[in-house]
Amino acid sequence: MPMIKRNWKQEYKTQLERGEHDKRMERQRARRSLDKKGVDRTGKDVGHVKPLSKGGTNKDGIRLESRSKNRSYPRNPDGSMK
Repeated sequence: MPMIKRNWKQEYKTQLERGEHDKRMERQRARRSLDKKGVDRTGKDVGHVKPLSKGGTNKDGIRLESRSKNRSYPRNPDGSMK
């Protein structure tokens, strides 16, 4: 596999333009807080009780969830997203 040099400055700029940077940092702080406590996160995602996309913060609470549960969206009975 060829080594590709990533343009970190451009990635950071793109995050800021999209408004993703603050949420990304919240997620990283949540991971670090569990790591400091010695929690084994192997195969799990750190999920927020109130999702960051819905205005949640780390203060609202964090929890370990399976990757599939944390990355899925609530669905209606017909399969459409809620």
